[in-house]
Amino acid sequence: MNSSRPYLVRALYEWIVDNDCTPHMLVNAEFPSVQVPQGFANDGQIVLNVSPAAVRHLHMDNDAVSFEGRFGGVPHTLYVPVAAILGIYARENGQGMVFELEAPLDGEEEFEPDDDLPPPDDEPPRPSGRPSLKVVK
Repeated sequence: MNSSRPYLVRALYEWIVDNDCTPHMLVNAEFPSVQVPQGFANDGQIVLNVSPAAVRHLHMDNDAVSFEGRFGGVPHTLYVPVAAILGIYARENGQGMVFELEAPLDGEEEFEPDDDLPPPDDEPPRPSGRPSLKVVK
């Protein structure tokens, strides 16, 4: 299956904007192919205001988010692969979602575990049957 991250990013962006809040994206600025202005990242991360009032030509697809923005009054074209997005949230209340750090694939296919192999000895066996959830109070 395709990664759910680009779909969640787009949905959360719409939800934040529809609620008259300011969407911010937390981005791994050191991820390969990320194009963000130099000197604005801290500890390898950068927070980007992606509100409709702050950016131009916003394009979100399953591969990347791209747009034009101003930093220190200077226009820049930004390109952020979806795997580099660490979170998206509303500035006003912090509501949103944080994502796990993804390692770049280096041109290799993504590893998919072989379900026919037995689990390692240090892991308990997977339960069989239909999955279920229960409420814990």
